[in-house]
Amino acid sequence: MDSGKPGPHVLISAVVHGNELCGAIAADWLLQQAVKPVAGRLSVGFMNVEAYLSYDSNHPNRSRWVDEDFNRLWGPGVLADPKRRITSELRRARAIQPFLATVDLLLDIHSMQQPCVPLMMAGMVAKGRDLAAQVGIPSAVITDSGHTEGMRMRDYAAFRDPDSTRNALLIECGQHWERAAADVAKATMVRFLRASKVVENDFGHDWLKKMPAAPAQAFYEVGEIVTVASDAFIFDQPWEGFEHLAKDTLIGRDGSRLITAPFDTTVLIMPSKRLHPGKTAVRLAHPISQ
Repeated sequence: MDSGKPGPHVLISAVVHGNELCGAIAADWLLQQAVKPVAGRLSVGFMNVEAYLSYDSNHPNRSRWVDEDFNRLWGPGVLADPKRRITSELRRARAIQPFLATVDLLLDIHSMQQPCVPLMMAGMVAKGRDLAAQVGIPSAVITDSGHTEGMRMRDYAAFRDPDSTRNALLIECGQHWERAAADVAKATMVRFLRASKVVENDFGHDWLKKMPAAPAQAFYEVGEIVTVASDAFIFDQPWEGFEHLAKDTLIGRDGSRLITAPFDTTVLIMPSKRLHPGKTAVRLAHPISQ
């Protein structure tokens, strides 16, 4: 959708993972509003469509991807690698990449395996935190580099360049099947669009007034990524995410290796149920100032 006036190209991205439905619900709602940008361009993207269309409510987690994680393909040289195995996700990412290269501001909408407070993943540079503060929700803003396994779309190219005006946020709206996750997705999207100045300042007013007032935001930085190294990884407790632990608290075991809290206040970010070698088990954060 092109306003015909100067301004950023803004992209709302949904279903990077096919079983994360809140982004599709929010994008559908946005399209039903017949929104018209007042500056720049506004796009809505349904990313891993093949995975989304494979969704089976009897086996809801199987549709996260078809062949591999779409959100680990965005590192330098990955898409252009002629030796890389051709997968459904690689084909789709290669098709999307030229379009993504035109995007100035990206909101990538996700959800989580476990019940958890919503988390705004702001990347590693200050501009991400600044944009998260402009959006104003959710209350928890996380500075992190993603996963050892591969780079996320929100960190692609200039999105992670501190000297570029291009910027991106990834919102984790709550647990996959919670109805509230869709509400968080809509509210975050409306606030993101307002912050980008591509819509009227009162866009989505009727929806936002139904939502709780925006809480004060707190900022955290991931200082350690725990990547599974063995087939014997196990958490010490059924962590759900955003638990605040004292230093040296036992978090889990990876074979003979003990995983303990490294910071005076260690915050668990998205402990995973997919505990296979090479996958991220959990990210360990600590509080910071903005």
